[in-house]
Amino acid sequence: MRYKSKEKNGYCIYAVAGTNTVSFAIDYKKADTKGLLGFSVKRTYPPGKTIYYMPGFKIFGNERPEPIDPNIRVSPEDHPVQSFVWDDFTLPKDQAYTFYFEPVKGTPKIDDKGKVTGLVREAAIEIKVKTEPLFTNKEHDIFFNRGIASSQAYAHEFNNKRPDDLTGKKKQDAFDWLGRDLDDAIYKFIGQAKKGDTLLGCFYEFHYLPVVKAFKDALDKGVKVKIIIAAPMPDQTPGPRFTRDTNLDTIKQAKIPASNIINRESNPHLRQHNKFIVFLKGNSQTPTAVWTGSTNISENGIYGHTNVGHWVKNTNIAKSYKAYWELLSKDPGSKNDNDAATNRKVTAQYKKDVVALQGDIAPDKIEDIPDGVIPIFSPRSKVDMLNSYFELVDKASASAAITLAFGINAGLKDLLLKHTNQSAVTFMLLEKEDKANAKSKKKFIPLTAANNVYEAYGAYLKNPLYEWVRETNTREFKLATNIAYIHSKFLLQNPLGDDPIVVTGSANFSTASTTGNDENMIIIRGDLRVADIYFTEFNRLFNHYYFRSIQDRIQKQTAKKDDSSSLFLDTTDGWLVKYKPGLLKAKRVDIYIAMKKAVVLP
Repeated sequence: MRYKSKEKNGYCIYAVAGTNTVSFAIDYKKADTKGLLGFSVKRTYPPGKTIYYMPGFKIFGNERPEPIDPNIRVSPEDHPVQSFVWDDFTLPKDQAYTFYFEPVKGTPKIDDKGKVTGLVREAAIEIKVKTEPLFTNKEHDIFFNRGIASSQAYAHEFNNKRPDDLTGKKKQDAFDWLGRDLDDAIYKFIGQAKKGDTLLGCFYEFHYLPVVKAFKDALDKGVKVKIIIAAPMPDQTPGPRFTRDTNLDTIKQAKIPASNIINRESNPHLRQHNKFIVFLKGNSQTPTAVWTGSTNISENGIYGHTNVGHWVKNTNIAKSYKAYWELLSKDPGSKNDNDAATNRKVTAQYKKDVVALQGDIAPDKIEDIPDGVIPIFSPRSKVDMLNSYFELVDKASASAAITLAFGINAGLKDLLLKHTNQSAVTFMLLEKEDKANAKSKKKFIPLTAANNVYEAYGAYLKNPLYEWVRETNTREFKLATNIAYIHSKFLLQNPLGDDPIVVTGSANFSTASTTGNDENMIIIRGDLRVADIYFTEFNRLFNHYYFRSIQDRIQKQTAKKDDSSSLFLDTTDGWLVKYKPGLLKAKRVDIYIAMKKAVVLP
């Protein structure tokens, strides 16, 4: 939900609440910001309503003789937040909070023990918010894992150790921290099925034993279970062979009978990339709900790189997914039998059958996207839908955001290269830096602020930096292979408007995912709650990795290896220059100020 504060001393605070994250922006344009050092932020802690200052990381430290102990957490009471955009992603779901933003001025002085004096705190601006409940009776429930093993919080709490290297409660705490509520939601979706109900699953990776056992438990209590798994034949490439063997070994270990498993073996050079479950109610097998999103049933999928699970309670959507599952259950497509003509024919027919499932609900233009939710299935014979996704980003009127696990598609990049700094702001969250390919002869042209495009990519602090401790990532945990950071696949068009569009599911925004792979996506139009949850989670991840991306670039530039300016707070109001009109930070504030349907809580 969207909130705003009452104006006080020229300041007004805007907030967007998701389930675990609240994103804030402070409209400062009417305020006296001369000498402003930032904001001391505190909030209530339900249920006792005790008020505490929030923990922080950045300090007034560049004048300190020695850096402080990196294991000490600092407080914005003494080390204010120097930003007009801020997030709290430590919040339990379905709770009401009051936040207090105290403007701080003065002349900070730091003694040799790290004590800060000389600060003057002005009257706080208050804003009341309420986080969204996790499980509801609404059409959509959305579950993000934390997706940031590469963080100061994980380093402090778990000493950068992989969960399996911890013992007892600490081990479970690490898994709980990384997975947040994503694993619980998967178990709850499976667990809703009672005797006589049906679960139809379709998975690329299906080898996290506790979840696989949850399906076996459902079987044992009388639920009808059928699961399609990616199982390319053993004569294919090592990647798919690993997927087949690992999936089948885990199924055997969970003691799920082979009769409940369908091996997806056709189209061996493409990926059977779905991750969905259809819930059918009762002996009548009434389509009732769908679990979809980007989460593989693997340890890394649930606890490692960024992922989302999306629970849709819509009978029409469940009916469409059931039909798609039934088509896939026949293992359609080429059989790799060295008969190229036959393979082309059966593959073309398969794609026609996929598109035929959708009738008139596969729009190729933005104006054709209806309100509500529609499914999009792949593979398709044309790239029209991919182009429609790119059109959503290209034609956003306020802002757009997209996650890209495998780089920026040339079609999207060509559109954005035509943008100017007057276009809508586009935020991109990438697995790795977009940079020139030494093996390519094509000239590399980066997207920049001149195109109003801002990129963050997966990175971590490899070495201690003053009070910042060394971090880790999922590759060091030996969880990840291809993807270590950004695995989620979603895009947002005008997320804070009154007609937001969210696209989410299993498909990377690529040609292969559109015309080759088994994939599923859903498009949700006009649902503000859905948009708010995705927006706050995108913010959380973008802000986290944007800082690390900058540090990564600095470390790669020899001349700037010792540049620590972004690690410390400014002891003057010099940080305000980053909020000049036309700069990214100012644009981000403007997005909040323009948001629709914000309320002021009494």
